[in-house]
Amino acid sequence: MTMTPAAQAGSVPARSWRATAAACTTVVLWASAFVSIRSAGEAYSPGALALGRLLSGVLVLGAILLVRREGLPGRGAWPGIVTSGVLWFGLYMVALNWGEQEVDAGTAAMLVNIGPILMALMGSRMLGEGLSRRLLLGMGISFSGAVVVGLAMSGHGSSSVLGVALCLLAAVAYALGVVSQKPALAYGSSLQINTFGCLIGAVACLPFTGVLISDAADAPMSATLNMIYLGVFPTALAFTTWGYALARTTAGRMGATTYAVPALVVLMAWVVLDEVPTLLGVLGGLLCLAGVAVSRSRPQTGPRRGNPAGPMEGHRHDAEHQGARQPERRPEEDRQRGGRAGGAARGAVSRRLQGGRQR
Repeated sequence: MTMTPAAQAGSVPARSWRATAAACTTVVLWASAFVSIRSAGEAYSPGALALGRLLSGVLVLGAILLVRREGLPGRGAWPGIVTSGVLWFGLYMVALNWGEQEVDAGTAAMLVNIGPILMALMGSRMLGEGLSRRLLLGMGISFSGAVVVGLAMSGHGSSSVLGVALCLLAAVAYALGVVSQKPALAYGSSLQINTFGCLIGAVACLPFTGVLISDAADAPMSATLNMIYLGVFPTALAFTTWGYALARTTAGRMGATTYAVPALVVLMAWVVLDEVPTLLGVLGGLLCLAGVAVSRSRPQTGPRRGNPAGPMEGHRHDAEHQGARQPERRPEEDRQRGGRAGGAARGAVSRRLQGGRQR
């Protein structure tokens, strides 16, 4: 059964809207994580907070994986799972938690937001993704907005060389984790990739088990609940929706989308923590959103090198390759049909000639 061009065209907008909704879900939940980290970080050390968050995420993701009976991803997914698990789920979270204790929030925000720029450059170099002018322009605008938000949030905090180095390390680990996860999504679903990536990150953080137990004994219930929230929503749910959207676009465009996080953090801090934003913070947030809008606009409709035309996730990617091979058999089928039709026509002509001779 073949799909008509009209049906194919109708499926693209629906798929695009689902990917956009997944990306928006990720951005909102990651923005909420900054608010929760402020509470949990006062009672839990960086390594303990990362381990507790990852263990909570593994329990939720593992339960969903068992209910859906998705099993293990393909063999080709494991290099990306291991790399993203160690770098993104493990190193990034510990380095970011530790770095935010050594520098003020504004400096941390500015340094970590180098990650999306590194992501776009690495995606171009390692995955062959194109770097359009709109993407680069949008990321430049958004990064300027992130710097403005950082300046507005800096206040009277202090910065140390160690804190700056840790935030830069977090940005590099973040970018490498995303770029390594992108190819893995061709061999498994987002749920599979992130479940086992989260598990590997938790294993990498096991040396902090003793500290987690000690901190949990003294931590208030509100801090513990915030740590669990970080594992269930900004980790389990947000990383899964991130993987779903990443499988359907480039790493650079997804990285540019995360520049909406600083703007949402300013808004959430105002609503939840009653921190009234300054005019400078509002201006920075608007710049971040404007840059995201520019970077995600599509001036060209033609295929680009390294930019998937459809989803790469799991079995859907295999189905696309099977569908792509089908047209190769059609010319042979056409020749066979043509041969049969030609034979029938020649037979009809021969019978007419024989009838004419008999008369």
